[in-house]
Amino acid sequence: MNDHTVKSYDEELTHLTSIIARMGGMAEAQLSSAVQALANRDDDLAQRVVAGDARVDELDQEVQSFAVRLLALRQPMAGDLRQIVGALNISGEIERIGDYAANLAKRCLILNHLPVTASVAGVVRLAELVRALVKDILDAYLERDLEKAIQVWGRDEEVDSMYNGVFHELIGQMTMDSGTITAATHLLFIAKNIERIGDHATNIAEALHFQILGTQPQGLRPKGDTLGVPE
Repeated sequence: MNDHTVKSYDEELTHLTSIIARMGGMAEAQLSSAVQALANRDDDLAQRVVAGDARVDELDQEVQSFAVRLLALRQPMAGDLRQIVGALNISGEIERIGDYAANLAKRCLILNHLPVTASVAGVVRLAELVRALVKDILDAYLERDLEKAIQVWGRDEEVDSMYNGVFHELIGQMTMDSGTITAATHLLFIAKNIERIGDHATNIAEALHFQILGTQPQGLRPKGDTLGVPE
């Protein structure tokens, strides 16, 4: 390739990264807003999160289309191929994070109008932990920071442990006061969605590791025993 072609190709790869950066920032903001809506019983904010999911989906489609175009026209090899394939995988993980944030917001809208509520404090703590992991892994992607990615990957067990604590806490509320059963059940689903967002953050860490080194992180992903409701 001549210098002009190389420069054009580099610009295209940079553009692909920038789309994912916008998408990741939007999904992170969606999650943060959904947690705020839960903590503050804010219907308006929850509705904005639900509406905003469409934009995350649009950016995912933009990544898919642009990456397929690059694969077809540039026929990349080695590191460039890993960068494009990794972008496809990471985009898919971010799109799922956005979906779970929207699901959280939808359940907020139900919770806010129940006659009897249950404590959301544990769920909010879990969400803040996971939100921090999402922020860290998106920063790691933009900075190509392998060490930070590995740190996120290694904290999946911490998320599972906190999720188990929240699960038992909510079961305890339901046992002590049957009037909280409906609200606590919705919170169990929310907690499970948040735990799954943590899984997607660690999936991004694995995809970034492969993108940079061409290998998966060594050893098994640290996992705690998870209990609770299905997705």
